[in-house]
Amino acid sequence: MISRYNLNEPALCLKSDLAGEKPLYIYWSFVNCILLYSNSITNLLNDCRVIKPLKVSDKGLSFLLQSKLIPPPLSVYANIYILGVGDTAKIFTSNKKINIKFTSNFPFYNSNRQESDQLEPDENNILNLIAESTIRRMDSSKESFLFHSAGKDSNTIALALAEAGYQDKITLVTHKAEGVKDESSISSKIAKQLGFNHKVLSSVDFIKKSHIKSMDDFFSNSPFPCCDTITLAYSHYGVELPDLKESNIIDGGGNDSYMGTPPSDRENIIIPFSKLASKSNIIRSRLKSESLFLPLFKTPVEWFGISGLSFSDTIKLLPSAFDVHSHWQEESQMKSKLDLFDLKTSILTPIISSEQHIRKVRNFAASFNSNLILPFMDEEVAKYFFKFHEKFLFDRKTKANKLILRKILNNYHIINSDKIGKMGYTYDIDSFVEKNLDLILREIETCIYWNKKGRGKLINNFKNNLFKPTRNGVISRRSIFNIFIISIWLNKNKYTN
Repeated sequence: MISRYNLNEPALCLKSDLAGEKPLYIYWSFVNCILLYSNSITNLLNDCRVIKPLKVSDKGLSFLLQSKLIPPPLSVYANIYILGVGDTAKIFTSNKKINIKFTSNFPFYNSNRQESDQLEPDENNILNLIAESTIRRMDSSKESFLFHSAGKDSNTIALALAEAGYQDKITLVTHKAEGVKDESSISSKIAKQLGFNHKVLSSVDFIKKSHIKSMDDFFSNSPFPCCDTITLAYSHYGVELPDLKESNIIDGGGNDSYMGTPPSDRENIIIPFSKLASKSNIIRSRLKSESLFLPLFKTPVEWFGISGLSFSDTIKLLPSAFDVHSHWQEESQMKSKLDLFDLKTSILTPIISSEQHIRKVRNFAASFNSNLILPFMDEEVAKYFFKFHEKFLFDRKTKANKLILRKILNNYHIINSDKIGKMGYTYDIDSFVEKNLDLILREIETCIYWNKKGRGKLINNFKNNLFKPTRNGVISRRSIFNIFIISIWLNKNKYTN
């Protein structure tokens, strides 16, 4: 459904749902006095009133290159805005033009937990709530797949669905990675224990002709670019498992916002220092991406997983680029009085997870015309968990998180998360760059958004270090991979071409 705000109508306040399950997307043409909004980005982008090709925002590209994400409400498009967790847009008419005032108020600070509302966790109630929030979103006419791993989130969903008797209606799907972080064998055992069918999707490091078509289709139909390193793996899943197309896709992301995200020991040490060092932007703006000193000038909020090219390298590619330091410095200053638990949670979920981890699966569902189900982002689920005392969710001393999920999974003998430690999907960027360098360079060199002279100088610099087993080599491989991901989206995307 597409809604419209008309010139001279009473002021309107728009916001996303509580946990950001369905962000609100806004098309705002200040010049043409038109404002449309919808929870469906594909419906909005395909609306005939949205003038295409859409203009790509230099500011959006600046964030993608330097931070690997674009913080809402901004997007890669000049006229498209995103309202996620805690975001509000006041729409009003002024001087015969439609205007917007954006504000943000994160709803899940620990200080907002009301003692009078606090509940004792009920394991059966939790599993019933998760199962119900999944099942009522399933389209019974479609096949159903749960993206499964060794993690607490997807295993809680799997357990909840098994307890509800849905084993014969859902297939667990796991990405196979190389090395010690591979979760496919653990996932396979859990699937067998719970009675689910299980599929393993292999990691593709050499691109074949069959993958080229899949990649082109994926990036053509992805509404937004996404620099999550697993994005490329997702683009190949349609080749390996065609049944994922037009199916129910269940994903366990999105609960960090209300369960809290403990800072690491490293973050506890470095962030107080960064409050002082990050003010020296004159030095930071001149450093190369591979400089040993660049991380020292990160703002506090950037230490939670925000990184990319340096500004001096970015302007080689994009001479009109905006230096993102001022944005992250302002964000850090606005949140300077928060403790590190609230600071990290308020940045990680509504910005980093939303526009990297969750965005990649939203793009996947949109590209494959699938029904995306995010049980943990259900508003009632979020409200229920937010009523728990923090002692049931995280430990400030040990830094363990999602304690109640750990307890449930251990009690049901599914998995001991404390024992196996932190795992996660990985993609072998080093191998991909080594085996597909010609493809990577072709996409970068044919991207019309990059300055030809500056692009050549920057890429040649990275190529000189590309296969060195050094820090410079690692940064060069990750930098050229990220430029490639952005370039292929810009080259293929149907909404901007």
